[in-house]
Amino acid sequence: MRALVVGLGIQGKKRLKIAGDEAVGAVDPVHPDAGWKRLEDVPLGTYDAALVCTPDEPKIELLTYLLSRGKHVLVEKPLFARDDSALLALGDAARKSGAVVYTAYNHRFEPHFVRMKEAIASGVLGEIYRLRMFYGNGTARDVRNSVWRDEGAGVWPDLGSHLIDTTLFWLGRLPSSWRVVEANRFENRAFDHVIVGALGRPSIELEMTLLSWRNHFTCDIFAEKGSAHIASLCKWGPSTFTIRGRVLPSGRPSEDSVTLTQPDPTWAIEYDHFKALIAKGGGGVDNDILINRVINAMADEALGRGGRP
Repeated sequence: MRALVVGLGIQGKKRLKIAGDEAVGAVDPVHPDAGWKRLEDVPLGTYDAALVCTPDEPKIELLTYLLSRGKHVLVEKPLFARDDSALLALGDAARKSGAVVYTAYNHRFEPHFVRMKEAIASGVLGEIYRLRMFYGNGTARDVRNSVWRDEGAGVWPDLGSHLIDTTLFWLGRLPSSWRVVEANRFENRAFDHVIVGALGRPSIELEMTLLSWRNHFTCDIFAEKGSAHIASLCKWGPSTFTIRGRVLPSGRPSEDSVTLTQPDPTWAIEYDHFKALIAKGGGGVDNDILINRVINAMADEALGRGGRP
């Protein structure tokens, strides 16, 4: 496969490295290492797929151009629109041209995220009562100094999209009713700390921030027959998965833990997954539509409550 990288920022450079010899070059309007400044300048016969690593605003237009010309697309998360129609149009363009469109949520390939999904699917935990996740990094100042990132709902679409997608990955569905618990602007113009929740079975709490001076991820699932926990990601390692078996009527639970100390494997695994989708057919925008609805609804609620920056 011949892959073209569109956007040569931090993510684009990672994608270029992972693609290796399959990369034919990069498009970027300002980066000096890019071979082309505009996507339209790249000869269509020179690439089969595009790895789109741009800011959110131009994504729909870029994907429309690529998919309508039969080019497979891996696009960095999130893939947003103000309503479903733009995303549905992308899905239609992909079906008509036979191209694959895949939104990259690389945490689905995190080893302990896979273990969590398997634990839930196996039934070993029984009914899931509560899911709680925290995702934090220390990029508040970088975001504030960016020419485009410190705007809108801030950390919510950026890190929140990962957490919503992870909820969908693990549970296979999303609750229909969400609410904003907190949306704070401690240092930035846009939100740099957000908590959202959903009531029901399971109840869900998702917290994200740019003010965690040590990058960290945690997850706790409390369930009928026990609990399961993740501490950290491989890229911030060591990363630990723990599952505990409940003792009735009460008592110290049995416990099994797996700790990994290794480089982040998700980017390479995801690139292979994208190529497999192209080979067998797959991808689409169905998950993006579900995520888009939650992100838009909570952004509107938070911005409406706290005023727009």
